[in-house]
Amino acid sequence: MLRWSSTSWQVRVSALLAVTALAGFAAVSAAPDDGKVIGIWPVGAAVGALLLAPRRRVPAMLAAVVVLALLTVGLGGRPWAVAAGYAVTIGVEVALVWWLLARGRERSWLLQRDADLRRWFVACLLGGAVAAAGSAATSLVTGFGHPSFVALALGTAHLSSLLVLTPLWATLPAHHSVAGRGEYALQWLLITVAAPLVFIAEDTPPLVYLLIPLLAWSALRISAREAIAQMLLLLSLAIVLTTADRGPFAAAPEIYGLDRDVRGVLLALFAAVCALIVVPLILRVGESVEMAKEARAERDTLDRIVGSATGVAIIVTDERSRISLFNPGAERMLGYRAEEVLGRSTEMLHSRAAVEAKAAELGVAPDFRSVAGELLRRGAVAVEMAFTRADGVDRTHSMTLSRVTDDQGRVVGYVSTSEDVTDRVESEEALRQALQRMQEVDTVKDAFVSSVSHELRTPITSIHGYLEMLQDETLGELSPPQRSAVEKVASNARRLLGLIDDLLTLSRLQEDGLNLAPRLVDLRKVVEDACAVVQPAAETGGLRLHVRVPDEPMPFLGDRDMLERALVNLVGNAVKFTPSGGEVEVSLVPRDEGSLVVVRDTGIGIPLSEQEHLFTRFFRSSLAQRQAIPGSGLGLSIAHAVVHQHGGSVRVESTEGVGTTFYVELPALV
Repeated sequence: MLRWSSTSWQVRVSALLAVTALAGFAAVSAAPDDGKVIGIWPVGAAVGALLLAPRRRVPAMLAAVVVLALLTVGLGGRPWAVAAGYAVTIGVEVALVWWLLARGRERSWLLQRDADLRRWFVACLLGGAVAAAGSAATSLVTGFGHPSFVALALGTAHLSSLLVLTPLWATLPAHHSVAGRGEYALQWLLITVAAPLVFIAEDTPPLVYLLIPLLAWSALRISAREAIAQMLLLLSLAIVLTTADRGPFAAAPEIYGLDRDVRGVLLALFAAVCALIVVPLILRVGESVEMAKEARAERDTLDRIVGSATGVAIIVTDERSRISLFNPGAERMLGYRAEEVLGRSTEMLHSRAAVEAKAAELGVAPDFRSVAGELLRRGAVAVEMAFTRADGVDRTHSMTLSRVTDDQGRVVGYVSTSEDVTDRVESEEALRQALQRMQEVDTVKDAFVSSVSHELRTPITSIHGYLEMLQDETLGELSPPQRSAVEKVASNARRLLGLIDDLLTLSRLQEDGLNLAPRLVDLRKVVEDACAVVQPAAETGGLRLHVRVPDEPMPFLGDRDMLERALVNLVGNAVKFTPSGGEVEVSLVPRDEGSLVVVRDTGIGIPLSEQEHLFTRFFRSSLAQRQAIPGSGLGLSIAHAVVHQHGGSVRVESTEGVGTTFYVELPALV
């Protein structure tokens, strides 16, 4: 928004109104005495007075313009009735053009874009139309001149005045002159010399239009304000010479037998043509300069980004794959200097063996063009490609290849971005090999554990049998110390036999699954029998074991022994990890979608961070290890596998120091 001082706008507008008055009086006075028009009255300057004044002062300025129009036309020799009609017409015209250009805002109107150019042309055209209509109406009322000719003469005169003068009050493109000093001086010399020379010839009106290319040259090469100034100078010379009865416009009425007022029409049309050539060219140059600035800024930004990307190789080529950009990252990674590779094909960066290997991987012909085409077809998908450094060493890059297209979609080049991933690929390969070796070791270990477990089961079973004979005193009576020792040995033998059974079960799971033998069983009986197995341990540990099953049978198709074993493991864990005085509750709940077994205890719980590892083989929680609670870490993994192979699932909820709840969900019998 413009800030107007109390004197700046007044000085400007007063000077402009004075110039308008003088130019308007001169235009009317210079018109033929026997004519019916008023020459090219400076209506464009009057619009400038409104544009330069603050908005609140516009009505006063408009009134001043009307008064000036009345005085200049009346004192210039036209009847006062005609002067009044023309003055009102000029007032309406100026107000309309001001409103269209400024939109009632206190700031300079813009003439920089196509939308501004259209608004300017429409405003001038409507202003000329108002002038034509008002002058025709004045002619009809006063009988001064023929209405149609008066409308043509004043309409074209005012249109040319608006087209030529209103750009002076606009914010034009701010580009500087690109012409050198010699060219600049030549332009001004030709303007000041060519115009008088052209207007000497009186019988060749088309000759004056040779001045238009001169104006176009200026509009393309110098600043906007100077181009407008050259146009004003040329038109001023044309007006002066035509008024002095010199040149083709002044001679045309006599040569062709036309009304003398026709010279004003011809002069106005010439001025309009000049403005319609110069102003759009100024805008085109301004847009081109602005676009060039933006392009330079974008290019500079891109150059900085590309130059600073030392960790990424960026290579740009033309449509024939000849390198046009080789950034510092590419220099660092590939060992070439940019000047060594510019203009050469990117094929030099890949060995034949690398191209053939990638072609075999992609399933295309073993040549560089086919590989590049396939990479382009895949789009911006990173692929691993071998690049050959300047020292002949191949390095693996993760690269993308994309097309560069112009506004019409034509391919003008290609751009590839890549990052050296050789170390990562080698590390991944080393890890893969290490994993493979670990898997092989794990397989050998599992085979060893299975073999040893099978070998241990027979002697342990035999030992267990003899211990039972000793406990039954089949081999002789035992003393109390001997019985105590035998019971301890038997207890440890049972634990060892259970561990061997667990290891054998895991071996079956890894080799070929459990090979279940499903039969119709009553889940109530399975739950009760599993709890009965654990009941002695609960009583020994001082725990209360509650078992809740429904009254009605709950049939299920499954392997009874395996189901019981899974529940024994779950309930046994609950008993094992619950301190004396605690409770373990086992519930069997029927549901529409199947059955739910809930094993809840008030034990030590499981840390939240460890719960995701519960069903992993040999996993034991940190709390169990800290409190030295014995166990192999196999029970939960076996229970999980058994339930999973029966189509069910196991989940856990636990809070450290509060207790744990396992939920075993089994599907319905179908």
